[in-house]
Amino acid sequence: MSDAIPTPEHARFGSNSGEALSRRDGHDKVTGAATFAADNTPAGTLHAVYAAAGIARGRVLTLDVEAARAHPGVVEVMTPADPPKLAMDPENKFHGFAFRFDCLQNDRVRFAGQPIALVVGETLEAATEGARLLAPTYEAETPGMGFDAEAPYAPEAVGIGAAPAASKGDMEAGIAAAAQVIETRYETPAQYHNAMEPHAVVAQWDGDRVTLDMPNQAPVMSRPMYAAFLGIPPENILIRTPYLGGGFGSKAIVNGPQMLAVLAARKLGRPVKLVLKREQMFGPVGHRGATRQDLRLGLDAEGGLTALEHKALSVTSRFDEFIEPAANASLHLYPAPAISVSHQAVRNDVGTPAPMRAPGEAPGLTALECAIDEAAAAAGLDPLAFRLRNYAETHPMTGLPYSSKALRECLELGAERFGWAGRPMAPRTMRDAQGRLLGWGLGVAQFPATFFAAAARATLRADGTALVETSGVDMGQGAWTALAQIAADGLGLSIDRIEFRSGSSDLPDAGIAGGSGHTATAGSALHSAGVDAIARLAEIATEDPESPLFGAGNSGTVAKDGRIHRRDDDSRSESYADILARAGHATLVGEGSASRPASAGEQHAFFSHGAVFAETAVDPDLGQVRVTRMVGAFAAGRVINPKLVRSQLEGGMIWGVGFALHEEASHDPVTGRVRNGDLAGYHVPVHADIPELTVLTVDEVDPHVNLLGVKGVGELSITGAAAAVANAVAHATGVRPRRFPIRMETLIG
Repeated sequence: MSDAIPTPEHARFGSNSGEALSRRDGHDKVTGAATFAADNTPAGTLHAVYAAAGIARGRVLTLDVEAARAHPGVVEVMTPADPPKLAMDPENKFHGFAFRFDCLQNDRVRFAGQPIALVVGETLEAATEGARLLAPTYEAETPGMGFDAEAPYAPEAVGIGAAPAASKGDMEAGIAAAAQVIETRYETPAQYHNAMEPHAVVAQWDGDRVTLDMPNQAPVMSRPMYAAFLGIPPENILIRTPYLGGGFGSKAIVNGPQMLAVLAARKLGRPVKLVLKREQMFGPVGHRGATRQDLRLGLDAEGGLTALEHKALSVTSRFDEFIEPAANASLHLYPAPAISVSHQAVRNDVGTPAPMRAPGEAPGLTALECAIDEAAAAAGLDPLAFRLRNYAETHPMTGLPYSSKALRECLELGAERFGWAGRPMAPRTMRDAQGRLLGWGLGVAQFPATFFAAAARATLRADGTALVETSGVDMGQGAWTALAQIAADGLGLSIDRIEFRSGSSDLPDAGIAGGSGHTATAGSALHSAGVDAIARLAEIATEDPESPLFGAGNSGTVAKDGRIHRRDDDSRSESYADILARAGHATLVGEGSASRPASAGEQHAFFSHGAVFAETAVDPDLGQVRVTRMVGAFAAGRVINPKLVRSQLEGGMIWGVGFALHEEASHDPVTGRVRNGDLAGYHVPVHADIPELTVLTVDEVDPHVNLLGVKGVGELSITGAAAAVANAVAHATGVRPRRFPIRMETLIG
C-alpha cells in the first residue's frame, strides 16, 4: 500500500483553507438571532420540570401527587406508580456508546439528582411549583462514596470499548535493571461538563413522527437510540441542533430527563419543553469520574527509562459503567523496554460517568507528566532535557512510525518563546516583585488523531453558487466556518459562494462532533462531495463539442474561482453556470464520504502533539497560586483556520488551568448529594485567572492521517496544561502536589 493517501484529481486546496476567517455564525450569536434548542416554543408548548432525588441510594416512599396535580396550571404528573411506556427497557444498553438511564420505571434511587417524577405545566412556573409540592419521602440507605467505598474490580473495558490493560516487556526485570525507581500516586476529582447551554429538549409529535430540538453532538447517530426506546423507525425522528452551546462529550448520549420530556409530549399530544437547571447538570447527564493513579518509573544511570508502569483506579456508578481510561495515556508517549498499564474500578452511588473533554488523556497525562518531572529531578536533569532524552521516535508499544510527529519542534519552540533556558534547577529560587515564589513547569500534550465515518452532499446551482450539506455540529468550535472553508476548496469556489447546511439529522451523516475528529472527518466528506460534483461537471463539459474544454478529459482540467480550466491552456475555461446552462441542468449533485481504512492503524500511529509551559506565582505565607503566564506550542497537521485553531487551543489551556487549580465536585458522604452543584461553588477559571496566554502552532505536513492532512485540536491543549501548572507549583514551592485541584493547605501544611 502506498505511504501517502492518494489525492483525487480535483482535491486541491484553494485560498479558503488556511485563512483566519471570523466565525460565520458569530453575528447571529452576538445579536441574539441564533436559535438554540430552548429558544423554540411551538404553539401550545407545555413546560416540564423533573423532581430530583435528594438521596443517593434507597427508595422513594411517597410523592404527594394530589397536591402537585391540584396546583393551577399543572397538566400532568408522571411517576413510577404509572411508569411511562418504553419499547425497550432502559436498563438495556443500545450499543457501546449508550448508557443505562432512569426513566421512572421503578421507585429505586441510584444517585442524587436522579429523576423521580416529571411535572408538566402550562407554564414553567406552574411545573416548578408542582414539582416542589411532590414533597418526596425516602427509605434511605447509606451511599458508597469515594475510592474506598468497596473492593475494586477489574473492568472488561475502559472508555468506549478500549482494552483495560496492556503491556510489553518484563516489568520486574526493567525495575531490577534501574539505577533508581520512582513510585508516586496522583488523585483527580470528579468533574462536571457544565457547558454554557444546559441540556434541553423541545419535543413535538405528529402521529408517530417526532421532531426533537435539542443540543446533540451526533444527531444522525442518536436517532436509532431514541427509536429503539420509542418503538418507531429511526427515519421518523428528526433531531435539529443548528446551534449548540458547548457539549464536551455530554450531549451525544440519551439521558433520562430528555427522554421523559419526549414521552410526555407523546402522551399529552402537545409540544413539551424541558430545560435542565444548573444544579441538574450534576448527576443524570454524565461527568468525569474521579481517579487514583499509581505510577512506577525505572531509570538507568543516564536518566533513560527502563520501565514505566501506570495503574489507575476509576470511580464509576453502581448500575452502569464508564471507566476513565487514564492509565492508557502512558502507552503512547515515552519509550521504555517494559511498559505496563492497567485499570480497576470502584462503584459509587453516583450518576454514570461519561466521556468528558479529553477522556483518559486529561487525567492520565496530568499524572504521567507530573511523574516524569519527579523522574527528571531524581535523575538530576532539567525537565525538558529529560523529555528529550526519552523522546519516542516510533510508537513505544507497537514500533509503528507516527504519521507525523513534530513534538520535538513544539518543545523547542515553546521553550524558546517561554525563556526556559533561564530556569534554575533548584526550587524556591525565584521570586517576583511582590515577594511571591515563582516556578516554571512543563507538560507534554498528546491526543489521538481520531477519524470516524461521514457523508456529505454538494449541489452546484445554475447561478454558480453551491449548497453543501452534512449533519455536522458546531459546538462553538467554529465548525460552520472551517467546514465551509474545506467545502469551498473542494468546489473551487470562494466561501462567500457557499451556502452551508448542518445540524439536522435529515442531512448526510457527519458522524459525531467529538474526539477531536469532526473537522477531519466531516471535512473530508465535504471536500470529497465537492470533488465529485466538479468531476461530474467536468465530464459534461469535456464531452461537449461546444465547450472550450472539449476533449481535455477530467484529468486535463482543474477547477478554480467558479470556472473549469484546461491544464494545458489556462486561458481556455468555462464557468460552472455556463456548463450547467448549456447542458440544461438547474443543479448538479456530488456525493462524498470519508472513512479511515482499518489497515491504516497497522501502518502508522496517529496523534497530535504539543508542549505547554507555565509560570506560577505562589504566596509563601498563604499558599495562594496564580498562573501568571502560559506558552503552548502545538502540531496538529494542516491548519484550516488559524483564528479558530488558536481559540480552541487557548480554551484547552484554560481548561487545564481549571483542572489544576479549580474544578472539583464535592459529594456529601452521608447523603451522596453534590455540595457545590452550581457555578458559585463549582469553580472554573475566569478572565482574571488567565493574565497572559500565548499559543504557537508548528507547521506539520501529514500525508497519512487523512485526505486533508488535518488533526484535531479541541482536546489536545488540555492534556499538558494541568501538569505544566502543577510542575510549576512544585518548582516554585518545593512541594509536590499530588491531588487535584491543588489546595493552599497542601502547600503550607
